[in-house]
Amino acid sequence: MKPNPTLASPRRRRTLAWLAAGTALPGLAPAQARYPDRTIQILVPFGPGGIADITARAVAEAMGQRLGQAIVVDNRPSAGSIVASQAAASAKPDGYTLLLMSNANAVSVGLFRKLPYDTQKDFAGISTLGYFDLGLFVASSSRFGSLKDVVAFAKANRGKLNVGTIAVGSTQHLAAKLFETVAGLDVLLVPYKGSPAVLAALRGGEIDIAFEMVGPMLPQVRAGVVRALAVSSDRRNPALPEVPTAIESGVGGYNVASWNALAAPAGTPPEVIELLNRAVREAVASPTVKDKLGQLGMRVAASTPAELERLLSGEIKRWGEVIRAARIEPE
Repeated sequence: MKPNPTLASPRRRRTLAWLAAGTALPGLAPAQARYPDRTIQILVPFGPGGIADITARAVAEAMGQRLGQAIVVDNRPSAGSIVASQAAASAKPDGYTLLLMSNANAVSVGLFRKLPYDTQKDFAGISTLGYFDLGLFVASSSRFGSLKDVVAFAKANRGKLNVGTIAVGSTQHLAAKLFETVAGLDVLLVPYKGSPAVLAALRGGEIDIAFEMVGPMLPQVRAGVVRALAVSSDRRNPALPEVPTAIESGVGGYNVASWNALAAPAGTPPEVIELLNRAVREAVASPTVKDKLGQLGMRVAASTPAELERLLSGEIKRWGEVIRAARIEPE
């Protein structure tokens, strides 16, 4: 039977009124009827002080102001974001435990033989928070003046271009592997334990080019220590407006961006998801959050829950293919 539009409109208005008031939400148990009535926590799968942590705290503060309740960040770093994700997946689906999700969740599906949760079935998407571009960086003294120069050298000297990233299986490493494939190159990928080691190797001449998140490298670019030849997504980064994309530099079809999002345990009432989605949208649209995260090279962007779920599904498929092409054995 088709829905009756004359009934749908008043129902929709009533739902929005409940959400706007933050009062009795339909579908919730009596004890939960007024949501939120206590502190909400966001489980963050990364350590304090990093981009993901700063993002979570900025958004949590702004959301808390709109919801009238404190939102605290609980850092639970681990390989593949597994510890925080498992805790969120097994939490009560009442809207009081949320997960800072990222493309690490998508990558983990291909990197691990078995996860203690189903990444697509055990979470209810709320909204994206924003996207982080990767940059393709060289030392300030590098002979390469553009990404086209890098590609030309790599094609003429197969296997002789040294490309640095952080650990095998990281977003940076897989992005570099995808670049190698899309550009039709044969390069030597050199993994390091962390971003400081990549930077040191770049400055010391151990590697020719580095794939790294734009945010952490911005101070180095502004200090003239390194140069950004291109960014990885299909649009220029607001923090580096003069730097072209890889696509603009001749590497057609190369479009990579890391991302952060908020999710809840599967089974969380739709009314709660809608209220949280609205709070996220208002938070990331606020000048304070946009400015703070923009300084980290982040492109803030909210989404619908359905859009987030499509993003996650697509990223799982794409990075799974890259992992298989790179012959990385799942753990």
